[in-house]
Amino acid sequence: MEHQLGTSNLRFERAGSIAWCVIDRANARNAMTPAMYYGVKRAVQIVNADPDLRALIITGVGDVFASGGDLGGRPEPGDEVPPLVDEELLPFLAIRDSRAPVIAAVNGICQAGGLLIAMMTDIAVTSDRATFRVPELLRGIPDATCAALLPAHVGLGVARDLMLSARRFDAAEAVTMGVVTRMVPHEDLRQAATEAAHQVLATAPAARTHVKRMLNETYGRIDYQTQYWAQYESPEPREGMQAFMEKRPPNWVPEGS
Repeated sequence: MEHQLGTSNLRFERAGSIAWCVIDRANARNAMTPAMYYGVKRAVQIVNADPDLRALIITGVGDVFASGGDLGGRPEPGDEVPPLVDEELLPFLAIRDSRAPVIAAVNGICQAGGLLIAMMTDIAVTSDRATFRVPELLRGIPDATCAALLPAHVGLGVARDLMLSARRFDAAEAVTMGVVTRMVPHEDLRQAATEAAHQVLATAPAARTHVKRMLNETYGRIDYQTQYWAQYESPEPREGMQAFMEKRPPNWVPEGS
């Protein structure tokens, strides 16, 4: 069932009552195409609709969890992208609001949209080898989702630090700040993520749904209007992506920086 999620770059695997969504685009460092983003959302929908499945674990391959959206915009053969507006393709709120528990097993590099996937899960377990980053402003993209959601995890001051500096940080700091919640040795990641799923499944599902709703009310408003205006009208995202592809600083970086 290679294309069950609409793309060959995602694998949907069953292990008893737990499903795994494996991000597997190693040749592009697990950069996410629109079909891949929607495929993760589809995985959440499948688990919530299937009475034989009780939880979903999302992970990556190799040393990358997910590196964010593919800035090159490269389509993949066989990708299925439904005719939806941009935000309807994205999986973040579907993960956050899922009735079935969703766990992240962060196996490596986790940034941009990959970081949002991890943050929106019920429990994010990270390998001690993983690294994290919020790099959108380096590309001229005002990320509305991260700006709304990250402060609820780490506080306003730390969110400013991470978003405005776009610096890298390691797994230990990610746990200390509250970006993710558990760190384990790399070789223990799969077992630890499975254990986290079973821990959540031990709680009463109806009560858990209400608690999740109340917790989710702490998030701010997502201003997609500003984000998509910038991506389509501002010269900054185009310059940022072009600079990335050409491996040079974008034109807003002061000379000598």
